[in-house]
Amino acid sequence: MIGNHLLQHRELSATAIGVAAYIQSLPDGAPVGIKALAERFPEGEIRLGTALRELERHGYLARRRERLEDGRVVTRTYSYNKPGSSSGGPPHTPSSPPAPEGEPVAEPVEEREQGQGQEQESEPTAAPVPAPEPEPAPVPVPESQPVPVPESQPERDPERDPEPEAVAVLAGLRRRDPRLLLSERDIARLAPAVSAWLERGVDPDGIERALSAGLPEPLRNAASVLDYRLRALLPPPLPPVRPLAAGAAGVAGDWRRPDPLQNCDGCDRAFRAPEPGRCRTCPPAEAAAAA
Repeated sequence: MIGNHLLQHRELSATAIGVAAYIQSLPDGAPVGIKALAERFPEGEIRLGTALRELERHGYLARRRERLEDGRVVTRTYSYNKPGSSSGGPPHTPSSPPAPEGEPVAEPVEEREQGQGQEQESEPTAAPVPAPEPEPAPVPVPESQPVPVPESQPERDPERDPEPEAVAVLAGLRRRDPRLLLSERDIARLAPAVSAWLERGVDPDGIERALSAGLPEPLRNAASVLDYRLRALLPPPLPPVRPLAAGAAGVAGDWRRPDPLQNCDGCDRAFRAPEPGRCRTCPPAEAAAAA
């Protein structure tokens, strides 16, 4: 029987109460040293040693060194069901109630045998925890010198605030193929890649053609296919346009867009010129009218 004076003790820790209940359930002569308890319970030797000292301080345990008849010296642990129940036990503590009549006497439990003249191994103690270093005092700022606070410029987040033109390209893909219907989340994720195409001079119609042509069958995940094409088919930037210098037509390294084809008003042959008119072989329109 375990009394409420132990289970509801105000000054004992939960570990000490549990160890005391376990020790009282053991037969005489069972080992109850720190190492034996550490093999039985997951708590470490430090916590178990602290619990045994608590029980000894409150009168539930008494540890004595005794000499046997054969000359050996042993340390015996006496467990008391109630503090002060045995005249040979530790002194009664003020917080412990007096033992009623008929209380069982202390049951001696041999903890560990030792050789003659040997001292009991000291119990492990917790290493001291170093005190934390004090934080440095803040440096006061003079009132006459206000601390300048840099003004933060709002930055545009491409995923949360994508370009409207890129959003329009992705949202319009379903007109070319109904399978390219994208959610708002997918459009916000793919819009920065479309903006990279637009920055490299690709018009929206060209982007739609490149993304919607030759889609695989069956199309299981449209967003994944578009993500791959936007990264793998990204065109290089356009080379810079260098105008031809005067009188230097055909010089190597100079490039410009060729003039469009025109139909000659005189011979109806095709020639390149910026505007409609006559080719070089036909006379001007004024001379042809005079003739």
